[in-house]
Amino acid sequence: MNFPFYIAKRYIFSRSKNNAINIINYIASMGIIVGTMALFVVLSVFSGLKVFSLSFTNEIDPDLKMTSTYGKSFLITPDQEKQIKEINGVVSYTKIIEERVLFLFKDKQQVTYIKGVDSNYVAVNDIRKKLFNGQWLKPDTYQVVVGYGIARDFSMGILDFENPLQIFAPKPGKGAFENPEEAFNKTDVLPVGIYSISEDLDSKYVFADLGLAQELLLYKPNQISGIEFNIKENADEKAINLQLESIFKNKITVKNRAQLNESLYKMLNTENIAVYLIFTLVIIVALFNLIGALIMMILDKKGNLKTLFNLGTEINHLRKIFLLQGTLLSVFGGVIGLVLGIILVVLQQQYELIMITPTLAYPVVFTLENVLIVMGTIISLGFVASLIASSRVSKRLLD
Repeated sequence: MNFPFYIAKRYIFSRSKNNAINIINYIASMGIIVGTMALFVVLSVFSGLKVFSLSFTNEIDPDLKMTSTYGKSFLITPDQEKQIKEINGVVSYTKIIEERVLFLFKDKQQVTYIKGVDSNYVAVNDIRKKLFNGQWLKPDTYQVVVGYGIARDFSMGILDFENPLQIFAPKPGKGAFENPEEAFNKTDVLPVGIYSISEDLDSKYVFADLGLAQELLLYKPNQISGIEFNIKENADEKAINLQLESIFKNKITVKNRAQLNESLYKMLNTENIAVYLIFTLVIIVALFNLIGALIMMILDKKGNLKTLFNLGTEINHLRKIFLLQGTLLSVFGGVIGLVLGIILVVLQQQYELIMITPTLAYPVVFTLENVLIVMGTIISLGFVASLIASSRVSKRLLD
């Protein structure tokens, strides 16, 4: 058996004659255990908050979204649609049109997005689950589905035949119009449903039929602004992107969910890193106890070390004893703290012990990634702390 490792294990599990050193060792061990547990619980909480935050955008964002690289819209041919259907990994797709227009209801007005969708939209985005009131729009009609925020701002209900919602879209082209009314295309629509997803999204879109949006914006029947895709769970996104670029002659841009919400993902990742660094600093402070405990152990075992040195043990091997002792303490403390943290996370998932609101539990997510991050952090910092403490073993100390 490795000699330094054998001695290090004996020192870990044996009690010192000096009771103060035993207390210091207990404090160091508790610091590692509590720090590990706290770091894992906090990372699990932020993973839960990330999933919770992204769940709102995932309700309306597709797996992939294709738009034109060189303008607001592009033309799609029947042959291109046929090639899209043959792409391996694509479950379904929907053609869309997105454009900012003016909405007018009674004496109130608001500029936001109209989103023209075809009948396949509900197969790509199951938005019908988010309907707060009413029903989803029917194809080839002047029906629309508005967000809860827009309906609230307009004080608008559904199926109000006496007070239709008016849409004004600027006509394409250059030059001034003598009559301002000639500068806009106008359409009256009937709200038949209200959706509710999040505060931002509820005030962003008014869903309408694709044909209605094309008519309003003076688009051709095969002119659209984008295509949204629902792909298989393990589909190769890069391969799908390459095939789409080949079909549309590299004139399109394809983005996944993370790229569509790039700022949100960056914000969540930055917050996660900041919290990780803060709690890592707490663990570093706790590991000062480990350094102190090892130094006290070195001083307590000074006589034994001198005997081993006189018997021919090299200084490097003596240092290795305390390096291994501190590292093993970090590993054992990390494992115990990790087990306690996992128990807390699982209990929160199963029994919702801590609530944000009376109906919403604090979201936590158990991931193997967080387990590896926490253990890697504890072992690395424990090794460094042990290396610092073991460097106190020197020939001068033994003399």
